Amino acid sequence: MNCMPPLILASTSRYRQELLSRLRLPFEVMAPKVDEAARPGENPPALAQRLALAKARAVAERRPEAVVIGSDQVADLAGQALGKPGTHERAVQQLRRMRGHQVLFHTAVAVVHAERAFEQAALCSVRVSFRDLGDDEIEHYLRAEQPYDCAGSAKCETLGIALLRAIDSDDPTALIGLLLIRTSELLRRAGVDPLRRARSA
Repeated sequence: MNCMPPLILASTSRYRQELLSRLRLPFEVMAPKVDEAARPGENPPALAQRLALAKARAVAERRPEAVVIGSDQVADLAGQALGKPGTHERAVQQLRRMRGHQVLFHTAVAVVHAERAFEQAALCSVRVSFRDLGDDEIEHYLRAEQPYDCAGSAKCETLGIALLRAIDSDDPTALIGLLLIRTSELLRRAGVDPLRRARSA
């Protein structure tokens, strides 16, 4: 059996690290150091895909022998990208804008193995329906969870689920930040099969 190349997650996100660890593959973490600003006229799904590839490529340039996973998520309200709020005030503004509306969360993943000239990407768009939230609910939620590092100011995997009416997706992990179904498929294409390489519990 050939030795598995090193696997690197091009992200310092604790959410993506936790998700990737579910595949039971040993992996390293490296910061991609990529400018995440949108380009003029760039729509949210295109932005997510471009950044996922850019992150994977940035790390693969430094570690060409490794299989590198890059990922990005962009919240999309009526065609306008919503990023990470960063502050309480911006999070309040985001949730007020999203209440009572449907928001698309575009999550992209890219796998790059520079040594083999392998590069593929995938995108999953999750449709999320927000409840018509009161200002007091928004304040209570943000004080309790402080999701200021999350696109769209909500964590569906914890208390943020109470903000929502419905989630429509074909990958239950996509909304958290790393679409594991497609990640597994891209890793298999890159020669890293999670079912054959996973560590025992």
